[in-house]
Amino acid sequence: MNKPRLSFWQIFNMSFGFLGIQFGWGLQLANMSAIYTYLGAKADDVPLLWLAGPVTGLLVQPIIGSMSDRTWNRLGRRRPYFLVGAILASTMLFLMPSAGEIAKGIGGKIITGVAMAATFLWILDASINVSMEPFRAFVADKLNIEQRTAGFVMQSFFIGVGASLASALPYLFTWLGVSGTTSSGIPLTVLYAFRLGAIAFLAAVIYTVATTREYPPEDMEAFQRMRAEKRGLVAGFKEIVSALSSIPATMKQLAVVQFFTWLGLFCMWMFFGLMTSYFVFGAPDSRSDLFRQGNEWGGIAFMVYNIVTFAVAFILPKLAARFSRKKVHAAALVCGGLGLLSTYFIGDKYMLLLTMVGVGIAWASILSMPYAILSGALPAARMGVFMGVFNFFIVIPEIIASTTFGRIIRAIFGENSRVAPLYMVMAGGVFMLIAAALVTLVSDVADRNVPEEAVIEADAHELFTVPESVQPVPSTGLIDEE
Repeated sequence: MNKPRLSFWQIFNMSFGFLGIQFGWGLQLANMSAIYTYLGAKADDVPLLWLAGPVTGLLVQPIIGSMSDRTWNRLGRRRPYFLVGAILASTMLFLMPSAGEIAKGIGGKIITGVAMAATFLWILDASINVSMEPFRAFVADKLNIEQRTAGFVMQSFFIGVGASLASALPYLFTWLGVSGTTSSGIPLTVLYAFRLGAIAFLAAVIYTVATTREYPPEDMEAFQRMRAEKRGLVAGFKEIVSALSSIPATMKQLAVVQFFTWLGLFCMWMFFGLMTSYFVFGAPDSRSDLFRQGNEWGGIAFMVYNIVTFAVAFILPKLAARFSRKKVHAAALVCGGLGLLSTYFIGDKYMLLLTMVGVGIAWASILSMPYAILSGALPAARMGVFMGVFNFFIVIPEIIASTTFGRIIRAIFGENSRVAPLYMVMAGGVFMLIAAALVTLVSDVADRNVPEEAVIEADAHELFTVPESVQPVPSTGLIDEE
């Protein structure tokens, strides 16, 4: 199908939903550890409570991606999933700060506030994945080859804006004079942030659904045959198993890099807010006002790294062309590792923001350079499935972190330790430095040209799993330029 060029505002409209989706991710990354703590969870319980994200990303996205490829109705192919996911996710965002009260209402002995919040998080993450996975395919559906880069850049813009606003919302409500807590101890600033995030999520996705139309299958008969032939996921799983048995050497090397990189990131996401409250603000316990202030400032810090990521993403391809992708990625990971390690020496909240500059540089590279390196080492016809398998090495370390870090904390620091969050953030820095050293062992087949048309064709027919944290950024370098 010869797709027409879309105007700036048409691309804007089709990408606007990503602004809402980022409220879902941004609010939970900046606040869920604190919410669990307010509801009575111990620091060593927090990792296991974060298990929802990686597991739902691993399971839901390939299923929804495959289903949306075979869907066509009055709303189109992808838009039904945008809408259903947004409704469910917005409902969970709205209810999350009231998890304690809801648990009490149905009987505190049946389910605790922590368990209720964890249940809401599982449903929230699954629902966000239902919305997000089809959004990625939406760009290839709607835009011709020449405009796809513009489409991903527009998505990236909304990702940066949404994540930054979501992270800063509790602090902004405090600045506006909001105070007080719910009966379960969760600050009203957090409650209002989640409620506003729920509205923003749903409104942004509805805007995209209402202002954007999808192209019907060019050959409806062929589409119906394909839908009948690919019913179920058996064919996709067989292809994944086949790919696992023939992983290229470069992918194996990068898999180890990814493993340590994402262990480091998960340490940061789980413990940075708690570390800021206990170490930088000196909160004696979770009921202290200093604890709330620290968690809000942790959200501001996350806003800083998202802003840095968006700015740096435009520069990385030029640096990679000059110095090599391996050197740039290793240097970026060193910046992130040193940023997290430096938290030990920082007692001032404004200086703490400087640590996020290094993290933002690392995050921009993490979202692009490994995929750029990998793309040259994969057969173009199987690009989709190999990229999907590659993302297993993101989800697996997250699951390992969720299931083992609690035991490690209890063994080293004891139960409910207030110093554990600081050292877990620093451990994240060590993991990033290990990943940086391992990048030097990767073989980058930089001279192989991967035709864009082959990548797009492969991606349209193969399962592609992208964990929730892996967002498109400007000029990823995934597809070689002529």
